[in-house]
Amino acid sequence: MWSLLGARGVEVLAWESFGYRWALDIQNQLKLRNSRVIRAEYGELPNLSNVDFTSDVIFTWNGTTSGVRVPDGEWISADRTGLTIVDATSALFSMYLPWDKIDVATWSWQKALGGEAAHGMIALSPRALERLKIYVPPWPLPRLFCLINDGKINEKIFEGETINTPSMLAVEDVLDALNWAKRVGGLQSLVSRTNQNAQALKKWVNRTPWIKYLCADNQARSPTSVVLVIIDPRYLRLNETVQRSLIKRLSEILASENVAFDIMSHRHAPPGLRIWCGSTIDVENLKILFPWLDWAFSEIMKPYQ
Repeated sequence: MWSLLGARGVEVLAWESFGYRWALDIQNQLKLRNSRVIRAEYGELPNLSNVDFTSDVIFTWNGTTSGVRVPDGEWISADRTGLTIVDATSALFSMYLPWDKIDVATWSWQKALGGEAAHGMIALSPRALERLKIYVPPWPLPRLFCLINDGKINEKIFEGETINTPSMLAVEDVLDALNWAKRVGGLQSLVSRTNQNAQALKKWVNRTPWIKYLCADNQARSPTSVVLVIIDPRYLRLNETVQRSLIKRLSEILASENVAFDIMSHRHAPPGLRIWCGSTIDVENLKILFPWLDWAFSEIMKPYQ
């Protein structure tokens, strides 16, 4: 954003914490007056038909903290004059992306590959590279954001050189993950594994009366970062502070049994559960989780019988 924005108007699509944060950065840090935030609440998508593609458009492909994704790239204009800038962190390696509709894609090694979160990757289209060549932003750029060197694109970055020194252990870890991905069948297999996991979870949700998806729209529902909310009447009668304490207790119970870790929803999202169903998860292990969830829920609700 710091290197590319400001050449034209900006549309920010925000429906979860990262989109909201970028909107604040654009309006409060970069102070771009010609910007518009198209916002939706957690669990919903904004109106995609209302996007102006003469502006640069920024969005998360998959809203990690809301469990909501854009269903496809059909809504993105093929003859756009602005750039599409996409965070693909929890979508890449788990969903098919229309690369002809994406000008800038960023991701970390964390989510779909199970690697370190600290290291970021970027892919630029020819249109994005052209923007870098002809546009100089009016603000100073931190060194870590600089893709231009002496007025030219620093091509070494795209040939294996890094801007900053990463951990070599982290590099070996992600290479191991990529080798694993090749062994299990590449992208097609990774997407298939993700969808299989999501379907297994869906069957459990459909037969479980105390829980539902935060995202009601099946087409917009993420198959990777699945966000669930509790709908048991006893739970719904409680205030949010108590609800969050119960979710925390449920998570602690499962962690103490070495069953599941860090399955609470994001701290800025509505109280609930977030279950990772990406390709690094084996569906049989996911199925083992479901009875434990039912048991842990019954445990936390005992005082409210």
